[in-house]
Amino acid sequence: MSHLTRAVEAMAAVARAITDDQLANKTPCTEYDVRALVNHLLFWGPSLAGAGHKESVPQPAAAEADVDLTADDWRRHLLALLDDITSSWAPPSAWKGETSMGTPQTLPASVMGDMIVGELAVHAWDLAVATGQKLELPADLLAHLHDTMFAAVEQGRGMGLYGPLVAVPADAPTMDRILGLTGRDPAWA
Repeated sequence: MSHLTRAVEAMAAVARAITDDQLANKTPCTEYDVRALVNHLLFWGPSLAGAGHKESVPQPAAAEADVDLTADDWRRHLLALLDDITSSWAPPSAWKGETSMGTPQTLPASVMGDMIVGELAVHAWDLAVATGQKLELPADLLAHLHDTMFAAVEQGRGMGLYGPLVAVPADAPTMDRILGLTGRDPAWA
């Protein structure tokens, strides 16, 4: 099973357990509550899938905050997007060459794919802790995330993807070190 598939499965499991009364909960991703973070995922999901297909998916005219989260529609829509992301990145060819997320800037597809794995895993943690869930990721996925994030953290910060480094002990659990790299406090509650 691929790292991307495992990150998608983790996100899907967390999304299935979120209740509508938790949508206003704060998250460790400081600019988002649960509702806004779900909106962020719904807004960017088509571009994440498009990058796997090497297709440019134009951004909708509506802003992230304008995605409608009514009843269970948001969950159904998010789970469908996660399935699309998984299928678009399933062929080995998705990981070769260059791709983009609908912008003129391209990156090696393997780098973009690993960024998506990180995006899904870290936001799954954001949503899990914001809604009282525990996120368990396999050790091989955590090791891969740490290595790829560590290698690209400065580029990610330059792109506005990560906040300032949060100091975490070198012997802390791998997930805590990943979170510190992305500017999150692993002890957030």
